[in-house]
Amino acid sequence: MLVFEFIQKTFFFVFNRIRCAISPNSYAKSLGVKLGKNVKFYSMKPGMFSTEPWLIKIGNNCHITDNCIFTTHDGGTLILRKQIPDLEITAPIILGNEVYVGVNTTILFGTKIGNRCIIGACSLVKGEFPDNSVIAGVPAKVIGTVDEYLKKAELKSLHLGHLKGNEKAKALKKYYKDFR
Repeated sequence: MLVFEFIQKTFFFVFNRIRCAISPNSYAKSLGVKLGKNVKFYSMKPGMFSTEPWLIKIGNNCHITDNCIFTTHDGGTLILRKQIPDLEITAPIILGNEVYVGVNTTILFGTKIGNRCIIGACSLVKGEFPDNSVIAGVPAKVIGTVDEYLKKAELKSLHLGHLKGNEKAKALKKYYKDFR
């Protein structure tokens, strides 16, 4: 029986990894994550949506980058259930429209992100954040507006964002020729 269970768990692990790679959006939807239109996952791994994926809502035109985690509950309550057996802290996570989530970001239970927000890499996000916010840090806080970010980005821009794939790589190699 143990061998069968091992084979079954291994199969589902591999199967889910493949599903995540082939069609991340359909995998997320199959778990119950509510996805808007044009949501882009840059990588996805089983488990990134915690144990209550149906409590996660991601708006339209969102970009979720590598190694992001959505945690819909507070697992710390597990060690306190001797004192309070029914102790449970679980809450939805809501991302508005046009939200960018940087790499290695963790979004915790009860978080609500407004529309047109940028979340910086490696942030630990908990709470409510207004529209047009740039959010970053551990713990994450509003560090500016998207409008301010745009002004700074425009000054630093290489103006290659319209290029795709090899064309963009070629232009970057030309621009940074001393680093080749």
